[in-house]
Amino acid sequence: MTQSIAVENLSVWFGRHQVLKNVSLHARPKEVTALIGPSGCGKTTLLRCINRLHDLYSNATIHGKITVGTQNILDANVDPVELRRRVGMIFQKPNPFPHLSIFENVAAGLRLHGLACGRAATERVEACLRKAALWEEVKDSLNRPGIMLSGGQQQRLCIARALAIEPTVFLMDEPCASLDPVSTMRIEELIKELREDYTVIIVTHNMQQAARISQQTAFVLNGELVEAGPTAEMFIVAKDDRTEAYLTGQMG
Repeated sequence: MTQSIAVENLSVWFGRHQVLKNVSLHARPKEVTALIGPSGCGKTTLLRCINRLHDLYSNATIHGKITVGTQNILDANVDPVELRRRVGMIFQKPNPFPHLSIFENVAAGLRLHGLACGRAATERVEACLRKAALWEEVKDSLNRPGIMLSGGQQQRLCIARALAIEPTVFLMDEPCASLDPVSTMRIEELIKELREDYTVIIVTHNMQQAARISQQTAFVLNGELVEAGPTAEMFIVAKDDRTEAYLTGQMG
Protein backbone atom coordinates (compact mmCIF):
# COMPACT_ATOMS: atom_id res chain seq x y z
CA MET A 1 0.00 0.00 0.00
CA THR A 2 1.35 3.42 -0.94
CA GLN A 3 2.14 5.56 2.10
CA SER A 4 2.76 9.26 2.58
CA ILE A 5 5.87 10.66 4.26
CA ALA A 6 5.58 13.53 6.73
CA VAL A 7 8.64 15.26 8.16
CA GLU A 8 7.87 17.57 11.08
CA ASN A 9 10.26 20.05 12.70
CA LEU A 10 13.29 17.91 11.90
CA SER A 11 16.68 19.13 13.17
CA VAL A 12 19.89 17.12 12.80
CA TRP A 13 23.38 17.61 14.21
CA PHE A 14 26.60 15.74 13.57
CA GLY A 15 28.61 16.57 16.64
CA ARG A 16 28.19 20.33 17.10
CA HIS A 17 27.47 20.99 13.43
CA GLN A 18 23.77 21.46 12.68
CA VAL A 19 22.92 20.10 9.23
CA LEU A 20 19.11 20.43 9.20
CA LYS A 21 17.12 23.17 10.93
CA ASN A 22 13.47 22.63 11.78
CA VAL A 23 12.51 21.08 8.43
CA SER A 24 8.89 20.14 7.70
CA LEU A 25 7.81 18.46 4.45
CA HIS A 26 4.91 16.31 3.29
CA ALA A 27 5.40 13.87 0.40
CA ARG A 28 2.08 12.64 -0.90
CA PRO A 29 1.30 9.11 -2.11
CA LYS A 30 1.80 8.40 -5.81
CA GLU A 31 3.80 11.58 -6.33
CA VAL A 32 7.47 12.33 -6.94
CA THR A 33 8.92 14.98 -4.64
CA ALA A 34 12.22 16.47 -5.85
CA LEU A 35 14.69 17.87 -3.31
CA ILE A 36 16.84 20.58 -4.89
CA GLY A 37 19.50 22.92 -3.55
CA PRO A 38 23.27 23.55 -3.57
CA SER A 39 25.73 20.82 -2.62
CA GLY A 40 26.06 20.44 1.14
CA CYS A 41 22.73 22.06 1.96
CA GLY A 42 21.28 19.00 3.74
CA LYS A 43 19.25 17.26 1.02
CA THR A 44 20.95 13.89 1.36
CA THR A 45 20.87 14.08 5.16
CA LEU A 46 17.10 14.60 5.00
CA LEU A 47 16.72 11.61 2.69
CA ARG A 48 18.89 9.38 4.84
CA CYS A 49 16.99 10.26 8.01
CA ILE A 50 13.82 8.86 6.44
CA ASN A 51 15.71 5.55 6.15
CA ARG A 52 17.28 5.83 9.65
CA LEU A 53 20.77 5.80 8.14
CA HIS A 54 21.77 8.48 10.65
CA ASP A 55 21.76 5.61 13.18
CA LEU A 56 25.07 4.52 11.66
CA TYR A 57 26.81 7.66 12.99
CA SER A 58 27.59 7.76 16.71
CA ASN A 59 27.79 11.57 16.77
CA ALA A 60 24.37 12.12 15.13
CA THR A 61 21.62 13.85 17.11
CA ILE A 62 18.11 14.15 15.70
CA HIS A 63 15.03 15.99 16.96
CA GLY A 64 11.59 16.04 15.39
CA LYS A 65 9.24 13.52 13.83
CA ILE A 66 9.18 11.52 10.60
CA THR A 67 6.00 9.63 9.82
CA VAL A 68 5.80 6.94 7.14
CA GLY A 69 2.14 6.06 6.80
CA THR A 70 0.98 6.34 10.41
CA GLN A 71 4.21 5.32 12.15
CA ASN A 72 6.77 7.70 13.60
CA ILE A 73 9.91 5.95 12.38
CA LEU A 74 12.08 7.78 14.92
CA ASP A 75 10.40 6.00 17.84
CA ALA A 76 12.84 3.86 19.81
CA ASN A 77 10.73 0.72 19.30
CA VAL A 78 10.99 0.88 15.49
CA ASP A 79 13.29 -1.79 14.05
CA PRO A 80 15.62 -0.02 11.57
CA VAL A 81 16.14 -3.23 9.58
CA GLU A 82 12.42 -3.71 9.07
CA LEU A 83 12.03 -0.01 8.31
CA ARG A 84 14.65 -0.22 5.56
CA ARG A 85 12.70 -3.06 3.99
CA ARG A 86 9.67 -0.79 3.72
CA VAL A 87 11.61 2.29 2.70
CA GLY A 88 13.58 1.50 -0.45
CA MET A 89 16.80 3.46 -0.94
CA ILE A 90 18.65 4.02 -4.22
CA PHE A 91 22.04 5.69 -3.98
CA GLN A 92 23.96 7.98 -6.32
CA LYS A 93 26.45 5.26 -7.21
CA PRO A 94 24.90 1.89 -8.12
CA ASN A 95 25.80 -0.68 -5.47
CA PRO A 96 24.94 -4.21 -6.62
CA PHE A 97 26.27 -6.95 -4.35
CA PRO A 98 29.70 -7.53 -5.93
CA HIS A 99 29.94 -11.31 -5.50
CA LEU A 100 26.38 -12.17 -6.51
CA SER A 101 24.84 -12.86 -9.90
CA ILE A 102 22.13 -10.71 -11.43
CA PHE A 103 19.52 -13.21 -10.23
CA GLU A 104 20.95 -13.49 -6.72
CA ASN A 105 21.19 -9.71 -6.36
CA VAL A 106 17.41 -9.53 -6.62
CA ALA A 107 16.68 -12.77 -4.76
CA ALA A 108 18.93 -12.06 -1.75
CA GLY A 109 16.43 -9.82 -0.01
CA LEU A 110 13.60 -12.26 -0.61
CA ARG A 111 15.50 -14.95 1.25
CA LEU A 112 16.76 -12.64 3.98
CA HIS A 113 13.25 -11.46 4.85
CA GLY A 114 11.57 -14.82 4.19
CA LEU A 115 9.34 -13.35 1.49
CA ALA A 116 9.72 -16.10 -1.11
CA CYS A 117 11.74 -19.16 -2.04
CA GLY A 118 11.91 -21.74 -4.81
CA ARG A 119 9.67 -21.10 -7.78
CA ALA A 120 7.94 -18.18 -6.07
CA ALA A 121 11.31 -16.44 -5.70
CA THR A 122 12.16 -17.10 -9.35
CA GLU A 123 8.86 -15.59 -10.46
CA ARG A 124 9.32 -12.62 -8.15
CA VAL A 125 12.82 -11.94 -9.48
CA GLU A 126 11.54 -11.94 -13.06
CA ALA A 127 8.62 -9.67 -12.17
CA CYS A 128 10.94 -7.15 -10.46
CA LEU A 129 13.43 -7.17 -13.33
CA ARG A 130 10.54 -6.55 -15.72
CA LYS A 131 9.24 -3.69 -13.59
CA ALA A 132 12.74 -2.21 -13.55
CA ALA A 133 12.82 -2.43 -17.37
CA LEU A 134 15.83 -4.76 -17.26
CA TRP A 135 14.45 -8.24 -17.95
CA GLU A 136 14.81 -8.20 -21.73
CA GLU A 137 18.45 -7.14 -21.42
CA VAL A 138 19.51 -9.78 -18.87
CA LYS A 139 17.10 -12.73 -19.18
CA ASP A 140 19.71 -14.84 -20.96
CA SER A 141 22.54 -13.99 -18.56
CA LEU A 142 21.01 -14.12 -15.08
CA ASN A 143 24.05 -15.99 -13.72
CA ARG A 144 26.39 -13.20 -14.83
CA PRO A 145 27.83 -11.08 -11.96
CA GLY A 146 25.73 -7.98 -11.35
CA ILE A 147 28.79 -5.73 -11.34
CA MET A 148 29.48 -6.69 -14.97
CA LEU A 149 26.46 -4.69 -16.11
CA SER A 150 26.73 -1.11 -17.36
CA GLY A 151 26.19 1.74 -14.92
CA GLY A 152 22.61 2.32 -16.01
CA GLN A 153 21.83 -1.39 -15.88
CA GLN A 154 23.37 -1.65 -12.41
CA GLN A 155 21.14 1.18 -11.20
CA ARG A 156 18.05 -0.56 -12.58
CA LEU A 157 19.25 -3.80 -10.96
CA CYS A 158 19.41 -1.98 -7.62
CA ILE A 159 15.86 -0.73 -8.19
CA ALA A 160 14.73 -4.29 -8.96
CA ARG A 161 16.46 -5.46 -5.77
CA ALA A 162 14.59 -2.83 -3.76
CA LEU A 163 11.29 -3.70 -5.43
CA ALA A 164 11.70 -7.36 -4.50
CA ILE A 165 11.34 -6.75 -0.77
CA GLU A 166 8.04 -4.92 -1.21
CA PRO A 167 8.75 -1.36 -0.03
CA THR A 168 6.00 1.21 0.39
CA VAL A 169 8.09 4.26 -0.54
CA PHE A 170 11.24 4.95 -2.58
CA LEU A 171 14.08 7.32 -1.71
CA MET A 172 16.56 8.17 -4.47
CA ASP A 173 19.79 10.11 -3.94
CA GLU A 174 20.83 11.48 -7.35
CA PRO A 175 20.25 8.13 -9.08
CA CYS A 176 21.27 9.49 -12.49
CA ALA A 177 24.32 11.52 -11.46
CA SER A 178 26.87 9.11 -12.93
CA LEU A 179 24.82 7.94 -15.91
CA ASP A 180 24.86 8.82 -19.60
CA PRO A 181 21.84 10.58 -21.20
CA VAL A 182 20.29 7.36 -22.53
CA SER A 183 20.52 5.60 -19.17
CA THR A 184 19.21 8.74 -17.45
CA MET A 185 16.17 8.74 -19.73
CA ARG A 186 15.46 5.09 -18.87
CA ILE A 187 15.72 5.76 -15.13
CA GLU A 188 13.44 8.79 -15.44
CA GLU A 189 10.84 6.73 -17.31
CA LEU A 190 11.09 4.10 -14.60
CA ILE A 191 10.57 6.71 -11.87
CA LYS A 192 7.43 7.90 -13.67
CA GLU A 193 6.15 4.32 -13.63
CA LEU A 194 7.11 3.78 -9.98
CA ARG A 195 5.04 6.73 -8.82
CA GLU A 196 1.91 4.88 -9.93
CA ASP A 197 2.47 2.54 -6.98
CA TYR A 198 4.85 4.36 -4.64
CA THR A 199 5.67 7.62 -2.92
CA VAL A 200 9.02 8.77 -4.32
CA ILE A 201 11.46 11.38 -2.97
CA ILE A 202 14.46 12.13 -5.17
CA VAL A 203 17.49 14.34 -4.60
CA THR A 204 18.64 15.94 -7.85
CA HIS A 205 20.93 18.75 -8.98
CA ASN A 206 19.35 18.64 -12.44
CA MET A 207 16.61 21.27 -12.61
CA GLN A 208 15.36 19.93 -15.94
CA GLN A 209 15.05 16.49 -14.40
CA ALA A 210 13.07 17.84 -11.47
CA ALA A 211 10.74 19.61 -13.90
CA ARG A 212 10.30 16.45 -15.99
CA ILE A 213 9.56 13.88 -13.31
CA SER A 214 8.29 15.54 -10.13
CA GLN A 215 4.92 16.78 -8.99
CA GLN A 216 6.33 18.61 -5.96
CA THR A 217 9.67 20.36 -5.51
CA ALA A 218 11.30 21.36 -2.21
CA PHE A 219 14.20 23.83 -2.13
CA VAL A 220 16.73 23.33 0.67
CA LEU A 221 19.36 25.93 1.53
CA ASN A 222 21.83 25.90 4.43
CA GLY A 223 19.86 23.20 6.22
CA GLU A 224 16.53 25.01 5.96
CA LEU A 225 13.54 24.20 3.78
CA VAL A 226 13.01 27.51 1.99
CA GLU A 227 9.82 26.49 0.19
CA ALA A 228 7.96 23.50 -1.20
CA GLY A 229 5.11 23.38 -3.66
CA PRO A 230 3.83 22.09 -7.00
CA THR A 231 6.74 21.84 -9.42
CA ALA A 232 4.87 23.42 -12.31
CA GLU A 233 4.12 26.50 -10.20
CA MET A 234 7.52 26.85 -8.52
CA PHE A 235 9.42 26.72 -11.79
CA ILE A 236 7.28 29.53 -13.19
CA VAL A 237 6.89 31.78 -10.15
CA ALA A 238 8.87 30.95 -7.02
CA LYS A 239 7.53 32.40 -3.78
CA ASP A 240 10.96 33.11 -2.28
CA ASP A 241 13.67 35.22 -3.91
CA ARG A 242 16.30 32.66 -2.90
CA THR A 243 14.45 29.93 -4.77
CA GLU A 244 14.18 32.16 -7.82
CA ALA A 245 17.91 32.90 -7.66
CA TYR A 246 18.76 29.19 -7.51
CA LEU A 247 16.40 28.18 -10.31
CA THR A 248 17.74 30.89 -12.61
CA GLY A 249 21.38 30.06 -11.93
CA GLN A 250 22.18 33.16 -9.91
CA MET A 251 23.02 30.95 -6.94
CA GLY A 252 25.44 28.03 -7.23
